[in-house]
Amino acid sequence: MSFWTTDPSSALVKVFAEIARTRMADVPICNQALQVEAVGFRRTDDGHWAGLMITPWAINLLCLPGNDQWPALSAGSKHVWRFPSGDYEFIVADEASLGRYHLCSLFSPALEFDSHEAARLTALASIHALFGDAMAEPPPAKPTSRRAFLGFGR
Repeated sequence: MSFWTTDPSSALVKVFAEIARTRMADVPICNQALQVEAVGFRRTDDGHWAGLMITPWAINLLCLPGNDQWPALSAGSKHVWRFPSGDYEFIVADEASLGRYHLCSLFSPALEFDSHEAARLTALASIHALFGDAMAEPPPAKPTSRRAFLGFGR
């Protein structure tokens, strides 16, 4: 079995863009407002890769092998992956140019998105929630003098 030693995002975009141009071209469930984009891929605590894949037909959470501790499962079987936000069930998929990977559908089809930017923002929010990323706190407000408030400098 081979595994990914570096971020698989560019390879994923290449493969899924080709699928969009060929096998999924003109399929009615495709949202023409969406493009192929890999969002937020990072290594998990167990060394594998996880992130969101936006395609015109779906937004899926993908897991790809990052080391030789990848479960040996056949395509179509299910596997549960644990993330800081909880446990999620994935389906094992196999794509000739990628090998085995696991996918968890978040939106399929992805017809509710009016724009790619809306899909991308949803994917970003999903990946932050998945990994339990803390929301950035706003910087503390600087005390303002009454003079500054009235426009008279400090």
